[in-house]
Amino acid sequence: MRGQRPLFSAPNALKLRAIRPERSVPMFRPALPLLGVAMILASAADARAETVTLFAAASLGDAMTEAGEAWGAETGHEVTVAPAGSSALARQIVQGAPADAVVLANADWMDWLTDRDMIDTDTRRDVARTSLVLIATGAGEDSTEEVTADTDIAGALGPEGRLAMALVDAVPAGIYGRQALTSLGRWEALAPRVAQADNVRAALALVALGEAPLGIVYATDAAAEPRVHVAGTFADDSHDPIVYPGAVTAEADAPGAAAAFLDWLGTEAGRAVLESHGFDTGDAD
Repeated sequence: MRGQRPLFSAPNALKLRAIRPERSVPMFRPALPLLGVAMILASAADARAETVTLFAAASLGDAMTEAGEAWGAETGHEVTVAPAGSSALARQIVQGAPADAVVLANADWMDWLTDRDMIDTDTRRDVARTSLVLIATGAGEDSTEEVTADTDIAGALGPEGRLAMALVDAVPAGIYGRQALTSLGRWEALAPRVAQADNVRAALALVALGEAPLGIVYATDAAAEPRVHVAGTFADDSHDPIVYPGAVTAEADAPGAAAAFLDWLGTEAGRAVLESHGFDTGDAD
C-alpha cells in the first residue's frame, strides 16, 4: 500500500482540471441560447395577455361572461364582467370607474356617455337585440300571444299583487316597459301597482321568488329563469327598439384588447354565444 501512488495524486488532479473545461463547455454552451429564447418568448406572451374590464347591462351578464371565456380561450386575454343597470354603469363611468369597454341596453345612455366624451365613438357598434315580455310566477309553457290593450294585467295581479319592473325612469327595461304600457293605454292604471327594482334581473327575481305575480322583463331574462314563464310578448312597435350598443371607453387601460373583444362579438363565434342566450344578432352591426 505504501508503495502505491494515491488515486488523486497531484499529477492526476492536474490532468482532470485540464480536461474538465474542454468537455464541459461544448455540453452546456448550446443550452444557454435556448434558455434565453424561452425566457424571452414567455415574457412576450405575458406582455401580450391583458385583462379587459367590461361593464355590461344586467341582462347581458351571463352572455358576456360566456363570451369573455370563449374569447379568452382563443386569445389568452381575460375579460372581467361587471353587470348592473345601464344607468348605474353609465354614471359610474362618468365618475371615473375603471372600465375598458361598456355594453348597455339602451342607445340613449350610450349617447349620454358620448356627449360627455366618455367613449371612443369609432369603436361603437350594436351588439345584439331582444324583445319585451310579460312574465308570471312558476314554471310553465311560454305563451306566444301578444300583450294587447285587452290583456287584463290588473285582473291577473289580483287585489294585492304587484307588477315587477326595473326602474321606469332610469333603467332601459323599465323605460321600455313603461312605453309599452303607455302605448296600450294601461300605464296610468297600473303605475300605482308597480314594484320597481334596481335592474331587470332584480325585477326577474321578484317574480321568480313569488314576491310579485307578474313582471315585465326581456325575453332573454325570462329564458334564463326556470321559475317563471312568459305570459305574453309586447309588440316591437309598442316601445323603442331594444338594442345593445357597445364601445371602448375613453379612459380604457386596454383599449386594443377591448376593441378586439367587441369585434369578436360580431364574428360567427361571438354571435353563436349571444344567440345561445336568446339574443338576436341579425341586425346587430
